[in-house]
Amino acid sequence: MSTTPPLRVFLVDDEMLALKRLSRLLRSTGRVEIAGSATDPEAALEYLSENKVDALFLDIQMPGMNGFEMLARLESQPAVVFTTAFDRYALRAFEVNSIDYLLKPIESEQLDRALSKLERFGGANPHPDIRAVIEQLAASINIRQRAHLARLASRVGDRVQFIDVTGITYFYARDKLTYAATVAKDCVVDYSINELEQKLDPEKFIRIHRAIMINLSYVDEVHSWLGSALRVRLKDEKRTELTVARDRVKALKQRLQF
Repeated sequence: MSTTPPLRVFLVDDEMLALKRLSRLLRSTGRVEIAGSATDPEAALEYLSENKVDALFLDIQMPGMNGFEMLARLESQPAVVFTTAFDRYALRAFEVNSIDYLLKPIESEQLDRALSKLERFGGANPHPDIRAVIEQLAASINIRQRAHLARLASRVGDRVQFIDVTGITYFYARDKLTYAATVAKDCVVDYSINELEQKLDPEKFIRIHRAIMINLSYVDEVHSWLGSALRVRLKDEKRTELTVARDRVKALKQRLQF
């Protein structure tokens, strides 16, 4: 049994399910003391400005403020373990001298590796002068996020209606047309499902079928369907149920972390 005192860590992730899973995994190791956690980066900044921790487990992609932006606002930089669903951020995470990164869904073996590195460094970042790099990365992520479609045009006769994508529960293709389903009604949009997959934020939307893409914010529950397939129930008035294609089940489970 190691006599090393447990590291004080703070967790930041805008997804509550991800935060609970990481907390559970960390507690089961017996190697850390969880000083606190937050789903809101602003709340995390407020805590960290008044309390010292050895390490920060930090999600990269968060609405309002990404992980690099949050780091740029900290007066002192703790050791950082980045958590992300997208490994394209891994190299960028190491550019800012993170101790490690964990790809979601986080596994125990990954976590043990990261904790061993933290213990080896004693919770200290060996090269603290990284603010300029952090600010560059925060800006680059924001540029990409702004490039994602924020609203879509729907033509109705000689009128054009604009739809905020955050209010779209899912997209579906039928009879050579693509529809955006909202709480109020279904609207025809000019993009194909393939095009939408490229233009929408992959953290918010995922394709579950060749003809269906869903807004993850509206997923209420998932249940088994005909063997290895799944059905998704949405948080809309109709309690819409959609079938997940078998070849897309794994990707959906990873995004929803179950």
